[in-house]
Amino acid sequence: MSALAFIGVALAIALPAFGSALGQGNAAGHAMEGMARQPEAANDIRTTLLLALAFMEALTLFSFVIAILLWTKIV
Repeated sequence: MSALAFIGVALAIALPAFGSALGQGNAAGHAMEGMARQPEAANDIRTTLLLALAFMEALTLFSFVIAILLWTKIV
C-alpha cells in the first residue's frame, strides 16, 4: 500500500474538519456580535446559528465517513 494513499485519507478528514472549525467559529462570532447589537433578535439569531452549525457539522461528519471508507479500501 502506498503512503500517499494514507496521506490522502488524512487530508480527506483534516481539511474539512479545519474548514468546518473556521466556519463555525466565524458564524458563532458574528452571531454573538449580532446579539450584542440587537438583544431583542437574540432568539432568532440563536435558532439560525444552531441550524447553520448543524449543517456545517453534518458536512464534516460526511467527510469523516468518506475518509473511513477510503481507509478500509486501502487496508
